[in-house]
This record gives sequence, structure tokens and C-alpha cells, in this order.
Amino acid sequence: MKWTDTFRIAEALNDKFPDIDPLSLRFTDLHNWVVDLEEFDDDHGRGGEKILEAIQMAWIEEAK
Repeated sequence: MKWTDTFRIAEALNDKFPDIDPLSLRFTDLHNWVVDLEEFDDDHGRGGEKILEAIQMAWIEEAK
């Protein structure tokens, strides 16, 4: 997965952390969780605030 795979990342995070409210996360924690995903393979430095926000919003939708 790459940073641009926001929906796939959100699905993976929701599967791995089903009891977590995505709105309660700090972006630093979200960033760390994304780069720690087994399927993630992208430059860790490219995960800025805008992409993390997109992942968070996708995760919120996924968790519904």
C-alpha cells in the first residue's frame, strides 16, 4: 500500500484496531500505525497532515 491508498489503509486500520475511534487519535499515532501496517510500502516521510486527515476520514466512514 502507498499513502494514496487511503481507503485500503482505512480498511486495514479498522480491521487491526476495531475498537478505536479514529477521531480520538493524534496524527503522530496514526502515522506510526500506518507505516507499521504489514502491507504498507511507501516513503514514511510522505505521510503529511493532509493525507493523514484523508485516511482518518476514510476510517470514520469504514467504521460506520
